[in-house]
Amino acid sequence: MQARNPRTGLEDYSFEETSPAELLAEAARLRAAQPLWEALGPDGRGKVLNAFANKVEQNAAIIAAALAVDTGRHAIAWIEVQAMVANLRGWAAKAPVLFAALPGDVTPSVTLGVEYVINYSAYPLFGAIAPWNFPLILSHIDAVSALAAGCAALVKPSEVTPRFVEPMRAILAELPEMPLSYVMGGPETGQALVEAVDYVCFTGSTATGRKVAEAAARVLIPANLELGGKDPMIITASADPVQSAHIALRSSIAATGQACQSIERIYVAREIAEIFVSELVSAAQAVELTTPNPTSGHIGPFIFPPQAGKIAAQIADAKARGARVLTGGEVEEHDDGTFLRPTVLVDVTPDMAVMRDETFGPVMPVTIFDDIEQAITMANDTTYGLSAAVLAGSLDEAQAIGVRLDAGAISLNDGSLTAMVGDAANQARKASGLGPSRMGDEGMLRFLRQQALIRQTGPAMPIAAYAEGQS
Repeated sequence: MQARNPRTGLEDYSFEETSPAELLAEAARLRAAQPLWEALGPDGRGKVLNAFANKVEQNAAIIAAALAVDTGRHAIAWIEVQAMVANLRGWAAKAPVLFAALPGDVTPSVTLGVEYVINYSAYPLFGAIAPWNFPLILSHIDAVSALAAGCAALVKPSEVTPRFVEPMRAILAELPEMPLSYVMGGPETGQALVEAVDYVCFTGSTATGRKVAEAAARVLIPANLELGGKDPMIITASADPVQSAHIALRSSIAATGQACQSIERIYVAREIAEIFVSELVSAAQAVELTTPNPTSGHIGPFIFPPQAGKIAAQIADAKARGARVLTGGEVEEHDDGTFLRPTVLVDVTPDMAVMRDETFGPVMPVTIFDDIEQAITMANDTTYGLSAAVLAGSLDEAQAIGVRLDAGAISLNDGSLTAMVGDAANQARKASGLGPSRMGDEGMLRFLRQQALIRQTGPAMPIAAYAEGQS
């Protein structure tokens, strides 16, 4: 298979697709290794996870360089490597604490003469299907916590951004006790992975997530889905309009808006709207593209070419329906990639595609509201429910609004905090996801199966108890 360089447009990297037979063989190898891995216990596994973290840190430059080529981003490539190291060390430290807190005592049942003990064991083989927008961290965000729980892990990175796998495989070759492996390919490989594992996590679009859920249902395994979003931000009349503009900008365009937790709809109180919009436009115009120098500037090129066309179509639809573009709005072709400058839209209406469909780009449609009830209704008027944000004059005011938003994680007096906060459990709603939280303690505990050992302390019930005519 070929991978495209977003800076040159050239397919300049090739890799071998994993065949169905190879995938099954790798799954069998990992299953065979898993009992010894689980038997190490959380402390033993933590030592290996820390060794893995050390080797990733030692090879950070090589891994970051591979990510930079695949994504066209340099600073974020380094951030991904740092996040990977922190994830490994974090679960290495936390898993022993969580295991120690699991109830293991004999507990009396409400059934007379019966008591029980709960035993915990890991799902033998975990599988992950990862997206292209944050190739390293999203390939491992669930896999690391599954490994900490005692699972073996089989990961399919995106075929769009595969280059980091080569240096990671070299690291894993030095850690033979680590039951983690990668399989490469497109949708067919993902389908085969679902059929080979005991628990699957998918990160990506809602459309593909439905297919993963259906495939998992056919083989009766749990499917954890982290899907698309259309995140709203509500800015109340008491908020600082200048500060709010800068928070909205960063939350909308960081990583070129190619992040599921990006703000994609902005609702601002009329009292501060004029100042807010003016500052947002001014700040957006000051943002620099990472061209012609890829190591300077703020936002990079589109990683996946079809995304640019999709966003251009949304902007065109909005303009045709009466929206105005205050800055940006034109997809730009440069010698080193396809870019879109931060785009501010006003006079948008709920029927526009840019207000209803996931954008996944640096576009900021702004709606003015007259009362907070109207803002909450508009913010909740979506098929998605991943995350949201509220900016207000106080945290109490922001929280009172946040609890009424139908989304899994709400940033208060900031935006897109889920990109930085991994210890707050939350569950996506509506078409944005399915299953337990990948954040917080539940991020690991979901990979443990409960077995009830039910102990009869008295005489067992005789068959006579079931005789007809007995009362």
